[in-house]
Amino acid sequence: MTSRQASVSDRWSLPKHDYWSTPFAEALLRHLDLFPGASILDLACGHGIPAFYLAEQVGPDGHVLAIDWNEHQVTSARLLQGSDLPWLQFECHDMRALPTSLPRFDRITGNLSVMFLRPNRFEAVRALVELLKPTGQLVLTFPSLGTFDSLWARIDQEMARYGLLTERWRLETYITERPSAEQGRGWLEESGLERVEVSEWPLEVTTGPGMQFLHHPLLRGGFLDDAYECFDDQQLANELMIRVSEDLPSFLPLIAQRCVLSGWKGNERDGIA
Repeated sequence: MTSRQASVSDRWSLPKHDYWSTPFAEALLRHLDLFPGASILDLACGHGIPAFYLAEQVGPDGHVLAIDWNEHQVTSARLLQGSDLPWLQFECHDMRALPTSLPRFDRITGNLSVMFLRPNRFEAVRALVELLKPTGQLVLTFPSLGTFDSLWARIDQEMARYGLLTERWRLETYITERPSAEQGRGWLEESGLERVEVSEWPLEVTTGPGMQFLHHPLLRGGFLDDAYECFDDQQLANELMIRVSEDLPSFLPLIAQRCVLSGWKGNERDGIA
């Protein structure tokens, strides 16, 4: 490897400082079959994990279209890219309603993407399968059912202590809405994919008590916000969540379940898959 190749590889490798997206992307790459010249649709690309890495792997003969619904994320990714990797495009799209003008792809990837396919996840997955070329591969990752169960149990315990029936129902609804690995398998199989594989790897999230927990960048950006949204009274929510945060040892370790869904499209003959 030349010094220039080494520097490029270092630049676009998965960032070690990202303790959430990178572990999920690593799980995705364990299943993804990459080759030079491949065309890839990357869903929920965010700020580019793993889109930059994928583009480097397929090389200038390939093409990566990375999409996200968040315009700010897309703009940030484009600024980071600059004039590098011109075969990588970042665009703003809703992955549940993709343009009909899109071509078909050798690979479709989506790191931490399944949560953005709701409410009709199966229909969204089936539409993605239609965008795969014959013998193409779909690989998606998401935090599956079971993620942070110890935390939800502790919050529910505190809600019960306060006698909060409505808030407990909302929390239960949120938890049960998170898909399981087996549900994911069903989406792929019912969409006609073959050689379906489903794997889960635990990921421990470390944090300190009190404000360190309540403002943890991985937790407050999504999971804890969902708990706060169970309350109409945000002052009460703050009071309850402070009590939970001060009882950190009771729900450690905090374990997320990294789920990977992988499946292959069959050959098409005479217009029939």
